[in-house]
Amino acid sequence: MKEPVYEVFARKAREEPLRHIGYVNAMNGDLARVCAWKMYDEQNWFEMCVVPRSAILPVNLTGGPFAGEAYAALGDLIRAPGVGSYGGAEIAGKEGGQ
Repeated sequence: MKEPVYEVFARKAREEPLRHIGYVNAMNGDLARVCAWKMYDEQNWFEMCVVPRSAILPVNLTGGPFAGEAYAALGDLIRAPGVGSYGGAEIAGKEGGQ
C-alpha cells in the first residue's frame, strides 16, 4: 500500500509567511508530523505544518502533481471565455479598446 504524501511548510519567525520546504510520506497525520520534524530539523523553526497533498485544491490545472485526469474537465471550464467574474478579457488587456 502506498503511503499518502504530506507537504511540509515552515517559518523561522512569527512575522514570516509559511513557505514550502518539502514533503514526507506517512501513513497518517501524526506520523507525518514526526517524520517532518525529524527530516527538516536542520533549522530552528518557529512553526512547521504538514498538509495532506490530497487536501490541496489546484488552481493552475495545466501541470504539476495535482493536474490529473480528474481535473481536466474542470480546467476546461475554468479556461473557457466568459467564465467567472472577469472572463479573462480584462486580464489580457482586451477590454475598452485595448
